[in-house]
Amino acid sequence: MADEFLGAQGFTEHGFRHANLVGHIAFNVLVHLGHEPRIAELGAVAGYLHDIGNVVSRAYHGQTSAMLAYDLLKELEVDPRDMAYVLSAVGNHEEQYGVAVSPIGAAVILADKSDVHRSRVRKDASIEMDIHDRVNYAVQASFLRVDPEARTLTLELTIDTAISQVLEYFEIFLERMIMCRRAARTLGCDFKITVNDVPVL
Repeated sequence: MADEFLGAQGFTEHGFRHANLVGHIAFNVLVHLGHEPRIAELGAVAGYLHDIGNVVSRAYHGQTSAMLAYDLLKELEVDPRDMAYVLSAVGNHEEQYGVAVSPIGAAVILADKSDVHRSRVRKDASIEMDIHDRVNYAVQASFLRVDPEARTLTLELTIDTAISQVLEYFEIFLERMIMCRRAARTLGCDFKITVNDVPVL
């Protein structure tokens, strides 16, 4: 229902597709960077749960998500230390107030912010009127590439510039990209971006 409520407010898709993808990307980032399987699994859990607070409100949904996740994890008798890792990652994934306080939190931030794609645009959206819908619709492919040897995390974007110029991407997502750079540093990596195979960051 969280995705339904966000759709009513004009936001892009935040349903099971997004939750599953963020969980998988967070897991892959941690595995490829050599973290133990347990840490990677916690990243997947945090990624899957990171947006459940949207069922209450979009505002401060990171903290609300953490509170809702607490009850779920407590009921499952999750180890308190593991629970703390998940809750801090969930509660700190938004750029307005979030900070990557652990590798798990950093992986969730990178996974969440890298999910920009035309499949997230709703059928009734107006790409001419709304810059967020237009930019998302212009992104034909996005992939977060992990290079453990070079210690780089590269967001590879394919953008149809006939729909949206590259500048528009940074116009609305600059704060997110700064957050990704800081998250990458928490993982001991550099954050890079390529657009249509051209390095831009």
